[in-house]
Amino acid sequence: MPLDPQVQAMRDAKERDAAAPLYTMSLDAARAADLASIRAAGGSPEKVHEVAEHWIEGPGGRLLVRVYRPSAERDLPVLMYFFGGGWVLGTVDTADGIARSLANAAGCIVAVPGYRLAPEHPFPAAVEDCWAATEWVIANAAALGADPARVAVGGDSAGGNLAAGITLMAQEAGGPALAGQLLVYPNTDQTADDESMRANDDTYLFNHHSVAWYREHYLADPDDAYNPLASPLQAESLAGLPPALVITAEYDPLRDQGERYAARLAQEGVPVAVTRYEGMIHGFFAMPGSLEAGKVAQAQAAKQLRVWFEG
Repeated sequence: MPLDPQVQAMRDAKERDAAAPLYTMSLDAARAADLASIRAAGGSPEKVHEVAEHWIEGPGGRLLVRVYRPSAERDLPVLMYFFGGGWVLGTVDTADGIARSLANAAGCIVAVPGYRLAPEHPFPAAVEDCWAATEWVIANAAALGADPARVAVGGDSAGGNLAAGITLMAQEAGGPALAGQLLVYPNTDQTADDESMRANDDTYLFNHHSVAWYREHYLADPDDAYNPLASPLQAESLAGLPPALVITAEYDPLRDQGERYAARLAQEGVPVAVTRYEGMIHGFFAMPGSLEAGKVAQAQAAKQLRVWFEG
């Protein structure tokens, strides 16, 4: 189908304003523009019962973990949510709107780690930080009022990539047992050269040039593209991983690799649901203030989280 009318209006406004693609900007300018865009399209942030910030010792030094609590209830399940931004852009503030929405709708604590960014800290810094934050939340569950036996992971774009990587790390380590993985238009294959990657070339939308720009900043060694923690589709086996919800967008260079990952999970016996949002673009999940489909997808994610947590 054609671009959703709401998406088309956003795209046309960028063309009218001659908006520069993020990949043509300096890092500082791209980081500021990315956050401003997300805030503008995210709508009014929901109120939650409590937001607390914790500084922990991570692999590279002090690491921020922001914790969103929907109520004063104890022993709540937890979603570890990893923000998007191509491992180059983004902060915990990038995921603020999503975290608030999912905490309230799923009735869970949402913990967002402020992992290190490339190119200052290339692969595997981000996934190591996310793993350290996940271990910390589980180890400190009692103090956080969380249930360490009900922890899921999730993220959008690069965050979906990190969430998938964490499931592989947890399996390799023999635990923790994760309740599920929420993968929103995830990057699962740094080597991908497929139909959706080639077809999405619109200067005013996230395109294959964007993907290449992020990859070049993230992977200091090109051979890391074959490491399953950078490219989960490169893993020898996906059997035994936690159940997954994979959300993709029709007009997204990452569409095909996200759907291939879902197909492999299913082939290897992992319960998986996959939904392609027709007419949508990469990033729509974070845009519920501008795109109705963003609201629908967040509601779908929350519903799936409740199912996993009620197990």
